[in-house]
Amino acid sequence: MNKRWLKLAAVPVALSLVAAACGSDDDSGSDGDTETTEGGGEAGGDADFGGATITITGPERDDPSIIAINDTLGAWAETVNLTVEYTGDADWEANINTQVEGGNPPDISFFPQPGKLADFARAGNIVALTDEVDATVDEYWAEGYQLYGNVDDVQYGVPAKTDLKSLVWYQPAAFEEAGYEVPTTFDEFTALVEEMAAAGGPKPLCVGIESGQATGWTFTDWVEDMVLRQAGADVYDQWVNHEIPFDDPQIVTAMQTIVDLWTPENVFASGGSIAATAFQDNGQPLVDGQCFMHRQANFYAGLFPEGTTFADPEDPTAVDVFYFPDVNGDKPVLTAGIFAAAFNDDPATMAVMNYIATAEYAETRQKNQTEAVGGGLSGYLSAAQGQDPSVYQPLEQSFLEILGASEIARFDGSDLMPADVGAGTFWSEGTSLVNGDITAEEAAATIEASWPS
Repeated sequence: MNKRWLKLAAVPVALSLVAAACGSDDDSGSDGDTETTEGGGEAGGDADFGGATITITGPERDDPSIIAINDTLGAWAETVNLTVEYTGDADWEANINTQVEGGNPPDISFFPQPGKLADFARAGNIVALTDEVDATVDEYWAEGYQLYGNVDDVQYGVPAKTDLKSLVWYQPAAFEEAGYEVPTTFDEFTALVEEMAAAGGPKPLCVGIESGQATGWTFTDWVEDMVLRQAGADVYDQWVNHEIPFDDPQIVTAMQTIVDLWTPENVFASGGSIAATAFQDNGQPLVDGQCFMHRQANFYAGLFPEGTTFADPEDPTAVDVFYFPDVNGDKPVLTAGIFAAAFNDDPATMAVMNYIATAEYAETRQKNQTEAVGGGLSGYLSAAQGQDPSVYQPLEQSFLEILGASEIARFDGSDLMPADVGAGTFWSEGTSLVNGDITAEEAAATIEASWPS
């Protein structure tokens, strides 16, 4: 299956939530077409793998995620006489390299970085999906998500988890009290920031980019969102693939837009400056009424103060989200996520890969993870098509609605760039720019010069 054209295409990411909510037969897995010759369809077919064990490793290491993954895969595996064991690894990146070099990799691993997955694919360390698994990925995942598991026109990765980054957190009651409305365009967003600043009350934005050795990564997320909005998906792809230089005027413009927005009048920084404020410390001042908005990914729900309520119209302190507004009406979203890839093409391994690709896996994991966290927000999100949205909490359903309304989805650009850039100069020069030590042109030029030749 040739998927090269996806690199240039606008990507629809509709989630088919209506069909899922109606409980169609297709979504239930009763259609025999969803079963594979490997026995990996939702129902497992008549496969019997004789009690074989499939090992999986990955970077998700919090207890709820480990419990949910093992419970989800374990229940399905029993139907095909298979045992699946997932192990979360705090040093996953280093250990997966060691395991591969030692000739003892797991059967499957979860990859948070498409670039690393691509490196493994080109080195011959992971195997391409079988036609049956590839077909299941096509059925349940929009083309934009497939793209980042595709290497040189071959599909290696199965999307397994989604993060949505194009979100703004706010308190609806605080907006209502102050007479503010949720902006629907970026021009409205900047006008709202100016209005809030002029009012002299809480600052419009809470911003912090300190993150230890990773200081600056939150700035790169803003840049990526702005490139998508101002320059468009084609330019974004050219930028990430270094088909245009990092110091292209369109990229400099995106960087300057953020600097112009992050003024002392507009930003509350609890650490005294944006670069000295830990990114995880922005939830408390929003809840305390020191700022009105905080742009951050869906996972940030877990970083708000204990006791914070979400998406509750009856609670005046409740926190909710709105879509980070676009410029051209094309609804782009910035995402991240995790992909499963296999180190062998044994039928049992591919059956597990096939199940991970399904909406059934996404729904079941969401249920199990919600239970594992004791109810409330699970910390898990999937963009698999055909899910029943009722398994998600109201706030999580908002995430799905935003994903479903988007016309373009692109993966975190810094995660796709060479490490010396995406996790190096992009962070460090971005921090210097935010501190006012250099200009946007100087930052972009230095980053461009660091790109490996």
